[in-house]
Formats: sequence, structure tokens, C-alpha cells
Amino acid sequence: MSTVKYIEGIGRRKTATARVRLTPAKKTTIVVNDKKLEDYFPHDGLLLSVQSVLEPEEAGVGDYEISVKVMGGGTTAQAEAIRLGIARALVKEKQERRSVLKPLGFLKRDPRSVERKKFGLRKARRRPQWSKR
Repeated sequence: MSTVKYIEGIGRRKTATARVRLTPAKKTTIVVNDKKLEDYFPHDGLLLSVQSVLEPEEAGVGDYEISVKVMGGGTTAQAEAIRLGIARALVKEKQERRSVLKPLGFLKRDPRSVERKKFGLRKARRRPQWSKR
């Protein structure tokens, strides 16, 4: 049994949860649910969102093999959950990165989620249409 050292970080957004594992490697590769990142997120905006954490040069991010298990939510929420998970794992490995990643907003969990539906209403706030006659 091989004992490969990895750093784990968990990211959440809406109902999406991402478990991220960083393993030092020679070249950066990102695998999401056993698929390449480009195959899992075909939209360029989502790719940039996930990879933006690895960009800042002041953070001194090296090369990692990033393995992600993500479940729940939609594609955008999953991408943002992965981004938060990677950022948390990077900070867990080296505490000095926190001062670089925090002002950029990578360590902030977005608390917004869907408001619950109330009885008597059509949606969370939408009331039934009222007619005078």
C-alpha cells in the first residue's frame, strides 16, 4: 500500500460540495470526478474560475496533481466549490498564502442559497395573482 502525502480541502457553494486533494507533482493536472477538468466543465468561464486560484505568483503555488470529488448543485456552484476547496488546501499546506489569497476573495465562502418556499405562496416570495373582479 502506497502512502502518498496529500493535503485535503473542502469547498461548498449552495448545495454543491467539493472534496479536493492536492498531491505534489511535476506538472499541474486537475481531475474532477475521474474526468479531466476540460471535459467536466466545457464552458471557458468555469475553467477560468477554477484555475484562477493557481494564478497569483505571490502565493508561490507549485505544481500539484489535484483530485476532486464534487456532488450536488449546478455547474457554476460546483466550480466555485472546487475553487474554495483548492484555496483552503493551499493555505493548509503553507500559511503564508493566506495573506495573498484572502484579499483576492478566494477564501470567502459565498453564503447565498435558495430561499425556502412558504405555504400560501407560489414560490419563496411570489404571491398568487390577485384580481379585483
